[in-house]
Amino acid sequence: MSQPIVTIAVIGISLGLAVMILSVAVVTGFKLEISDKIIGFGSHIQIVNFDSNISFETEPIDKQQTYYPDVKELMGIKQIQEFAIKAGILKTKTDIQGIVLKGVAKDFDWSFFDQNLIEGESFRVVDSTTTNNIVISNYLAKLLKLDIGDKIAAYFIQQPARMRSFKISGIYETSLAEFDEKFALVDIKHIQKLNNWNSNQISGFEIIIDDFTQLDKMTEDVRDIVGFHFNPDGSRLRVFSIKEKYPQIFDWLNLTDINVWIILILIISVSGFNMVSGLLILILERTNMIGILKAIGTKNWSIRKIFLYQSGFLISKGMLWGNIIGIAICFLQAQFQIIKLDPSSYYIDAVPINLKLWHILALNSGTLLAIIIMLIVPSYIISRLSPEKTIRFN
Repeated sequence: MSQPIVTIAVIGISLGLAVMILSVAVVTGFKLEISDKIIGFGSHIQIVNFDSNISFETEPIDKQQTYYPDVKELMGIKQIQEFAIKAGILKTKTDIQGIVLKGVAKDFDWSFFDQNLIEGESFRVVDSTTTNNIVISNYLAKLLKLDIGDKIAAYFIQQPARMRSFKISGIYETSLAEFDEKFALVDIKHIQKLNNWNSNQISGFEIIIDDFTQLDKMTEDVRDIVGFHFNPDGSRLRVFSIKEKYPQIFDWLNLTDINVWIILILIISVSGFNMVSGLLILILERTNMIGILKAIGTKNWSIRKIFLYQSGFLISKGMLWGNIIGIAICFLQAQFQIIKLDPSSYYIDAVPINLKLWHILALNSGTLLAIIIMLIVPSYIISRLSPEKTIRFN
């Protein structure tokens, strides 16, 4: 009688743990993928003029800053790079499209865009000459019917209006429509000339850190150093993190954590109740044995431990298969990207996987502990059984 119930309980634990592993791996992977893409466009921390507004026409700051060595020596800072931005219009014979040019210098970290290049190659900036190469998104390339090696004219609405001609050296695709529709990368010297800045004037600095989990702390550390410095004209500098620049995106990502917790609680509860049912069936079938053990003087807690150990063995068996199933599915998805997604809706083209050892250990230990605690209370029924009645029980 107990075998089918116990088997169902074990299968329930196996499937439940597998689903929990998948849920955590997918949600953390999704958050990591989106965060990395946003950081790739704007770095972890930015330093700009305090008077700069939300438009793309920024007030310049001097790149020769006294605080620079102090910030660079902070523990956890990976790189500091210069940048400048300017809005313009790309125009072909048949189409036009608004664009934000991001000017990069020789210290720019190209790793993110190199990973997302689908055609061509990135360019490198040198101090001696100005390169006319430009890296645009696949969205813009398709919209304007452009390809590698094509020349494109960019117009800038200012007094007087200006034009620059660029040659497409690379095409990238991140599937983040909000960014792919806007940004292209050029030599920072073009932005400086268009804005009538000298070679020492830039829009600001981008700071890349080693550990994203330390972002808030690192932002405060940088702010403590930079916040007391002023520009030659008396204006102050402003420090903000990527979370502060795009709060709506990171708030949305944080909401996914709630979904994971709901899934974990529901699955652990269902698995626990399955094991409670199995334990009660085991106790019911072993009522005579319980009566005999009590009659020969065995203590209640010792009898309860027998059933708890048996339940622990069944739980461990279910968890073993749950780990095998969950990890195997995660591995297959990570290697072969079997389950695809619509990039226009999810910003990525396949279900992402972020499988960490400590996630697996935490899920296993938490599941085992939670179910064992749930079993302690129903095992108390053994203490209520009378030896003379249980021995006669059939």
